Amino acid sequence: MGNTKVDLKQLEEFRDRVQKAADEEQQRAFMEACAKELAARLLAKVIKRTPVGDYSDSYDVEDDGQQKFLVMSEKQGGILRRGWTTHKAGSGAEGMETNNVMDFVDSLKINHFGDTYVIEVRNDVKYASYVEFGHRQTPGRYVPAIGKCLKKGWVPGQLMLTYSTNEIRKAAPGILEKKLTAWLNEVFA
Repeated sequence: MGNTKVDLKQLEEFRDRVQKAADEEQQRAFMEACAKELAARLLAKVIKRTPVGDYSDSYDVEDDGQQKFLVMSEKQGGILRRGWTTHKAGSGAEGMETNNVMDFVDSLKINHFGDTYVIEVRNDVKYASYVEFGHRQTPGRYVPAIGKCLKKGWVPGQLMLTYSTNEIRKAAPGILEKKLTAWLNEVFA
C-alpha cells in the first residue's frame, strides 16, 4: 500500500471559522443585529401608519385685555407620530437626527432577559392609547383644542401598532432567515 498525504490546512481553517462563529460574543452580536432590524422595521411601519392631526381650520382665542379675537391656530399635527420611541425618553422619530438609518438602528437600546432580546417600542404621548384602541366621547361637547363640537359617541381605534406588529410577526421568519444565511455565508466563505 502507498502512503497518502492529506493537507489539513483547509480543514483547520474551516474548524477555526466554525469556532469563531460558535463564539458567544459573535452569537450575541448576531442576535442583537436581528432584534435591531426587526425593531427598526416595526418603527418604520408604525410611524408611517400613525395619523397626523389637521388643525388648518381650527381657531384659538386671543385676549388683548380689552377684546377677544379669533385667530387661526398655529397648532401643528404630528406630535403622536413623533412620539414613537424605543427608549424611556427620546429616540424614535425624534431621535432620527441623522439621515443614516443604520446609525439610528445601531443606537437602539436592547435589554437581555436570559436568552431573550427585547427592544421596547412605545409612544409616551398621553393620548396614544386612545388613538390606538379607540375611545368614548360625549357628542355635542365643544373641544377648544380642536375648535369643533364632537359628533360621535365612539371613535374607533387606528390600531397602528397592532397592525404593524402583526405584519412584522408574519415577516420575521423570512427576514431572520435571510440574515442567518448572510451571516453563515460570511462565516463559511
